Amino acid sequence: MTVRPTPAPHRHDSAAPSPPAGMPGLPAHWSRRVPVVDAAGVQHTWHVLDNGQPATRGTLLCVHGNPTWSYLWRRLVAGAPPGWRVLAPDQLGMGWSERLDSPRTLAQRVSDLDRLTTELRLEGPVVVVAHDWGGPISLGWALRNPDLLRGLVLFNTAVSQPPGSAGPALIRLARMRGVRDLACVRSPTFVRSATALSRPPLARAVRDAFAAPYSTAARRAAVGDFVADIPFETDHPSRSTLDGIAHDLPKLDVPTLLLWGPRDPVFGQDHLDDLRARIPQAQLHRYERASHLVPEDAPEYVDAVGAWLADLDDGARRDATGSSDPAQAPRSAVLDRLYDRAGDPGPAIADVGRTTVSWDLLGRRVDELAAGLALLGVRPGARVALLVPPSAELTAAAYAVWRAGGTVVVVDRGLGLRGMGRALRSAGVELVLGTAAGLAAARAMRLPGQRVVVGPVAPAARAMLGADVALADLARRGRAGPLPAGPSVDDECAVLFTSGATGPAKGVVYRHHQLQAQVDLLRAAYRLGREDRIVAAFAPFSLYGPALGIGSVVPDMDVTAPGTLTAAALADAVAAIGGNVVFASPAALRGVLATAGGLTARHRAALGGVRLLISAGAPVPSRLLRSLREVLPAAELHTPYGMTEALPVTDISLPGIEAAGDGDGVCVGRPLPGVDVAVSPLTPAGEPDLPLTAQPAATGEVCVRGPHIKDRYDALWATERASARDAGWHRTGDVGHLDAEGRVWIEGRLQHLVRTATGVVTPVGVEQRVEALEAVAAAAAVGVGPRGSQQVAVVVVPRVPPTRRDGALAPAALADEVRSAAGVPVAAVLVRRDLPVDLRHASKVDRAAVASWAERILAGSRG
Repeated sequence: MTVRPTPAPHRHDSAAPSPPAGMPGLPAHWSRRVPVVDAAGVQHTWHVLDNGQPATRGTLLCVHGNPTWSYLWRRLVAGAPPGWRVLAPDQLGMGWSERLDSPRTLAQRVSDLDRLTTELRLEGPVVVVAHDWGGPISLGWALRNPDLLRGLVLFNTAVSQPPGSAGPALIRLARMRGVRDLACVRSPTFVRSATALSRPPLARAVRDAFAAPYSTAARRAAVGDFVADIPFETDHPSRSTLDGIAHDLPKLDVPTLLLWGPRDPVFGQDHLDDLRARIPQAQLHRYERASHLVPEDAPEYVDAVGAWLADLDDGARRDATGSSDPAQAPRSAVLDRLYDRAGDPGPAIADVGRTTVSWDLLGRRVDELAAGLALLGVRPGARVALLVPPSAELTAAAYAVWRAGGTVVVVDRGLGLRGMGRALRSAGVELVLGTAAGLAAARAMRLPGQRVVVGPVAPAARAMLGADVALADLARRGRAGPLPAGPSVDDECAVLFTSGATGPAKGVVYRHHQLQAQVDLLRAAYRLGREDRIVAAFAPFSLYGPALGIGSVVPDMDVTAPGTLTAAALADAVAAIGGNVVFASPAALRGVLATAGGLTARHRAALGGVRLLISAGAPVPSRLLRSLREVLPAAELHTPYGMTEALPVTDISLPGIEAAGDGDGVCVGRPLPGVDVAVSPLTPAGEPDLPLTAQPAATGEVCVRGPHIKDRYDALWATERASARDAGWHRTGDVGHLDAEGRVWIEGRLQHLVRTATGVVTPVGVEQRVEALEAVAAAAAVGVGPRGSQQVAVVVVPRVPPTRRDGALAPAALADEVRSAAGVPVAAVLVRRDLPVDLRHASKVDRAAVASWAERILAGSRG
C-alpha cells in the first residue's frame, strides 16, 4: 500500500522566513538565501547555514533528517577546523527553506541537493555529514559526485531495512494515514517528540528552536511527507531509489566515520550492522548515552569530527582492524602451555567442594569443544559472549573459542542487565555461551546470535531459552570433527569490558600477541612456573591459569561482591589445589581480615604455604598489607599497577612501599621490564597537552608503552584516538608523576582533578593525608563549583559513625583536623557513613558521585 501525501489544504504557506534572532548558538550572519531551479524548471529558495570560511582544506556538506533542520549542525558550523567550510542546508519544505506545493520523493530530494551544490559551485574535496533521512539523500548525492567526495560522517541513519524487520514501531505508527496527518501535520507532536528522546532532556530554548520552523500545519506539511516517503512497501515510489543507493554504497570507498547513539528507538543495532557491512572501512564511535539526536546528546562529536578530519589531512587511513595477512603471521602460542601438559594428571582447575579437572582432561576438552564450535559455524573472528560463572566449564569454553579462532567477550556482572546488554550488543556477539541463568539474561538483554547452554537443562527449558545445543553435546560432536587450524598471533582473542567505574563500560580489544606478551610479563615479574598454583579471588584472572601453565581455583564467594570473600573460604581454596599464589582486590582482602578470627589450625596451615599475594584493582593501603602478614605469614606482598587496557605496568612490594614513604599520591613502584612510563604534563588549566616526559616531579597524565598494551577500544573511535594520540603509547586517564628513583606515583584521575582559581589540585594526596587521621576511616577530596574556580570539599567517613543524618557538616573539631591535614585550602568538610565505590573491585571511590552529592548538600538539599 502506498502512503498518500499530505492533503493540499495544508500547503498554502510557501513563504520562506528567516530564523528568528536569539536562538541559542545560531548567529544571524550564518544564514544565506539561495535560489535554485529544480529539475522541473521551478525556482525554490533554500535556507543554508554557511560558516563563510575559505574551503582551503575542503567543505563539510551537512544534511539533516526529519523533523529537524540545519540547526542540528550549529556546533559543527561554529567549531569546524580552520580551512573547512561548512554548508548546512534546510531541505526544501523544511526548516526555513521554501515550502512546497507537493511532496518530494527520495529521488527528487537527491536531485534537489545536487542542484543546490551546483548553484553553490561546490568543489572538492567534500565530506558529507548526515543524520536520519539525510543519510540516504546525501549518499545519493555522493554516488552522483564521487569525484568531489573525500569522506563520509554518518550519524544514526539507514539505507535498508534489515531482513525480517518490519521497521521501527514508532515510524510505522506515525506512518498510519490518520495518525500521520494528526501527529505530523495538524499538530506538532512528531516535531516535539524528536527532541523529547534525549536524556538528560535538552534545554527548553533548544527544543523550541528545533520546533520554530514548524509553527503551523502548513509549515509542517513536509514533515508528514518525509514520513510518508519511507519506503517500507516493495511498490513504494522511493523503494527502487533507496535500494539502488543501498546496492551502490560499497562503491563509495572513502574514509567513513559512524557516530552512533545506541539508545535510539528508531535506528537500532541491526541498522548499524547493515551500514558496517556495506561500508567495511568505516570507523565507529558509539556514544553510549546518546539517543536519536546524537549531535545534541553528544556535543563532543565536534572534537571527534575535527580529529578525524586531521587524519584525512595527514593521509591517515586508520585501519578499523589493524590486522595483517593471516597467512604470513605466526601461530598463536597462547595455548602452548596447556598442550605442553598433555597427559599430566595434575590439577589444572579446581572447583572448591566439587570437581578437579586435570591438565590432560582440560586439553582434550578444549579440542573437542573447539571442533564442535567449528561445526556449529564459529569461524575466525567470530565473537562469543561467555555468560558462565568462574568454573572449569568457563575456562574450557574460553580456550576452545580461541582454538577455533574466535574472540571471547567478557563483561562484568556488576554492570547489571542494562549495562551488560549495552556492552554485549555493542560488541556484535554472534554466539552466546551461558548457563540457564546466563541464557535467560541473554534473552532479557535481547542479544543476537546462537545459544549454547552450559550444564544440565531439561529439553523444554532449553527450548524456552533458545538454546541450539548443550555444551556437552557440542563436545561429543567435536570428537568426530576436524580440529580447527587455530589462530595467528595477529588475530583478535578478547574483548574485555572495563568496570564502568568512570563512565559507560568500554570494550578493550586484545590480539593473541598482546595476550601472550601479558602472560609472559606476569610469569617473569612474579617468577611463576609449573609448580605454582593460583587462587584467583578476582574471577577473570582465573582464565590466565592454562596460558600461564599453572593450576587455578576460584574461592567460594560472590564474584560480583569481592567483600564476600572470607578467610576460611580463601584457606579452603588454597587447600583445594595446593595454592601458593593469591590474587585478590583490596575489598576482598578486607573481607579476609574481618573474618580471620574464625580460622582453624588447618586453615592457617594452608595459608602458611602461600608464597605470593598480588592485590590490584585500586590503591592498596600499606596498613592493609601489613595486617595481612598475620594471615599470610610467608607471603611476599605485592601490588601491581595497571588497568584493563594494560596489566601489569608497574609493581611494588610492601617493603618498597615502606621505603618510598609518604608522598603526593600512591607509590605504585617502578615500570616492569619492557614497559615504559611517561607523563604528559598538565597545563595551568589542568589539560594534559604538553609533550611526554619522564622527568621527575612533572605531574600529568600517565602514559604507558609496552608489547602487552591493548590493541584498541572497540567501537569507540574517538576514545581510542585520544588515548593513542602519541604513537605507540596509551594514555591511561590517571594523573601522577615519576620520582627521582623512577617510581610512579598516582595522584588521581583526570576527570577528578579540582580546578581552582589558583591551580589544579589532585585528590589522592589530600585523601591520604586526611585518612592518616585517627578519627577518619576513609576520605574523598572533590571539587565543588564551576570549573576553573572550584573549591575543595573533603567528604570523610568517621571511624565512629555520625549520629546525625548523612550530609551533615563535620563537627568543628573534626573539620579543623581535616583542614590542618589536607595540605590545601578546604572550603567544606562533610561526613557520610560510606563512600560509593565501583562494582568490580568495590575499592575505587566514585568521586564524581561524591562531588555531585556534596554540591547538593552545600546547596541546602538533603542529598
